Amino acid sequence: MTYEEAIEYIETKTWSTTRLGLERTTELLERLENPHKKLRFIHVAGSNGKGSTCSMLESALRQAGYRTGLYTSPHLMSFCERFQVNGEWIRPDALASITEQVREQAEQMEDHPSQFEISTAIAMMYFLSEQCEIVILEVGMGGELDSTNVIPAPEVAVITNIGLEHTEYLGDSLEKIAATKGGIIKTGSDVVLYPNETEVEETIAAICRERKTPLHHADPSLLTKRSADVHGQSFVYENKEYRIPLTGEYQLFNASVALKSLEVLRSRGWKIPEESVVEGFAVLHWPARMEMLWDAPMFFLDGGHNPQCIEALAGNLKELFPKEKITFLLGFLGDKDYRRMLELLKDTAESVVCVTPNSSRALPSAELLKQVREIMGRPAESAETIEEGIRKVLETEKPPFVAVGSLYMAGELREVFPKVLKQYLRRKAIRGREQLDPEKRKEYSDRITDLILQTEEYAKAKTILSYHAVRAEVSLERFHRIAESEGKTLAYPVCMDSETMEAMHPNHTDACRRGAFGIREPDPNHSAIVPPEDIDLILCPCAGFDPQGGRIGMGAGYYDRYLQKCGKSSVFAVAFEAQKLKRAPMEDTDIPMDAVITEKNIYKAKGEL
Repeated sequence: MTYEEAIEYIETKTWSTTRLGLERTTELLERLENPHKKLRFIHVAGSNGKGSTCSMLESALRQAGYRTGLYTSPHLMSFCERFQVNGEWIRPDALASITEQVREQAEQMEDHPSQFEISTAIAMMYFLSEQCEIVILEVGMGGELDSTNVIPAPEVAVITNIGLEHTEYLGDSLEKIAATKGGIIKTGSDVVLYPNETEVEETIAAICRERKTPLHHADPSLLTKRSADVHGQSFVYENKEYRIPLTGEYQLFNASVALKSLEVLRSRGWKIPEESVVEGFAVLHWPARMEMLWDAPMFFLDGGHNPQCIEALAGNLKELFPKEKITFLLGFLGDKDYRRMLELLKDTAESVVCVTPNSSRALPSAELLKQVREIMGRPAESAETIEEGIRKVLETEKPPFVAVGSLYMAGELREVFPKVLKQYLRRKAIRGREQLDPEKRKEYSDRITDLILQTEEYAKAKTILSYHAVRAEVSLERFHRIAESEGKTLAYPVCMDSETMEAMHPNHTDACRRGAFGIREPDPNHSAIVPPEDIDLILCPCAGFDPQGGRIGMGAGYYDRYLQKCGKSSVFAVAFEAQKLKRAPMEDTDIPMDAVITEKNIYKAKGEL
């Protein structure tokens, strides 16, 4: 079985086609020799905050030296992220192999398991094969009849914030939902409870008494916030200082739950040094929870998808941006209380772009647009795709930007965001240089030439790779004349094919042509290739740059592929000050510049000169 075949098999078994219950999961795991009975667990249920709490616990336990398993849902980018060992996703080949074993048994069952039940079986098999010492297990939906509840008594059963959700399955009151979620409580466990409504706390306490399980209340009053910004927040808990890279008051409540759970684990014999918790909290990563995708301009992604989440988000935004309004990218599922969520976001909104999440249950963007205009009364438009939605939001030029409404759009958004951001910043920087009149471009190009000539790198260089300007780029023609008069060898880039660039030195002044992109370049028939190792200084044009040496090219990637071959060369980007960005997005294949030279400054990678 290949990875693609495994995913196709799993996704054909939707959870909604079969009844709730543990019978199928129990039978399937029995056929697989009960891997779950050989593992130890922390079991986490609740309406909101489950994922963040799981992430805090996993990171702290991993820093304490334990081999951890983490099982969460849904995934954002890849099905593999549901199964993590020591913070690493399951490999596609391992997922395929285990899925094949599970399928062999599932196909023999009279009542075939659902997607989530198959996924749970895969998790148990994987965590056992990886010899996990403790598994942090997030409930899929509810608790009592969720397939994760086949496990024996966990070390700790954690109940996070509970609200009205999935009422058609879990009950139409907080008491009923709490009773369902409290179904994960088993004799032999300890229970940790997030501060909840009175009826929730009373329901959980009654279950604990019935099953003779100690109940521990997380107490956020023991926690004092020290500072908060867009990158996270610091706080003191029982005289110890912590920092989490998560924003929002509700994340402090989740932290108090995680800290209480770790205290309980210590009382059960687990060795968890305090410094491991501090480090674990500091380095944890939990995507799509007020996650900053970019800081210049600020663009956040939040997976909030119910009124409780959105109310918390709105409060967080008011705290972080008390004097600013937010440009939202919104997408909701049609079976969520989206009208209430729009009401909650109304006061913080500047404008809205509406999209359709990737789900059969999605609210169409055209319908959402009508609701936004009716309820929020803010400027709004819709987009056909999430990619187009990101572009429209950025082009409002009114940050901060926040994408929110459904985890079903979060994965695709994270995937396409880097490309759209780079396109947007490239266009913005190019507009900056094109707005300069020709006289200014010539004046500034001459200043840039003078600054290059003053550098130590130029003085030492014998062979220089330069370029001929197009589309309002910095012109280096005067530089070329001076360099040649001083005995420097000049080479120029030639695009040989769709992937390859070579540096060539023309045999005479007329040995040039117009290349595929309209750029003046040496004619390969009348020029000599200059080996990359012979080049001392490279001057790169760019669409945009930042003062730290980051550079955005025109998108073809020729220079970045070529620069990988140039070990000893000094590399300068050349641009107008109008092309400066606060930060240029760098991909793994991008080569940072040693310096960027503009008409005003020489920006070294380690700071301005």
